[in-house]
Amino acid sequence: MEQKIFGIPLLNSSDFIELIIRFSFNMFFIIVIVRFLYYAITKRKDYLFTYILISTIVFLLCFLLSSVKMQIGFALGLFAIFGIIRYRTSQMPIKEMTYLFLVIGLSVVNALANKKISYAELLFTNIAILGITYILEKLWLLRHESHKIIRYDNIDLIKPEKYDELKADLEKRTGLTINRIDVGDINFLSDSARIQIYYYEKDNDINQLAENTKGGDD
Repeated sequence: MEQKIFGIPLLNSSDFIELIIRFSFNMFFIIVIVRFLYYAITKRKDYLFTYILISTIVFLLCFLLSSVKMQIGFALGLFAIFGIIRYRTSQMPIKEMTYLFLVIGLSVVNALANKKISYAELLFTNIAILGITYILEKLWLLRHESHKIIRYDNIDLIKPEKYDELKADLEKRTGLTINRIDVGDINFLSDSARIQIYYYEKDNDINQLAENTKGGDD
């Protein structure tokens, strides 16, 4: 006889085993995507931490509440998550936002797939998402152009005729191979200018630079 505490089953073996299997299944694909695709390129530990935890929370939330008939309200509640995860800090880059949507969507699919969806279909869905992400990251987008905004203190070199000197000076200071430069606001009182530099991530060791300048982007 099933034991209950305050009307709640102490253990439902079939549901518990299904939770363990689905959770392990979901975490396997999430970790492969986030740790071995995203983190291997960006080295952003803050987003690695965020993606794995959000995936875990969303999966458990959907799985444990899937038997509750929330219908439209439940779906709208999931979209409300996107309003919460902005954290009211600096704007999340589009690539990081895409990965965020990916881990949330994958967790929802793995948690809410009902008995009408076979494990073969669920496995194909996860492999397809993983495969497409791998192709985009490793095969098609080999030369991803990134950019940084810096405050430059030698405004004598921002003149159009001194572009080559400016580029050489910035490359020497940053250690990056710069593709192009955009000069923004100029402050003659402080002899500084706001400059945006563009470079290919694959050609440079940008990880340490990204950590050092992360808080300086507008």
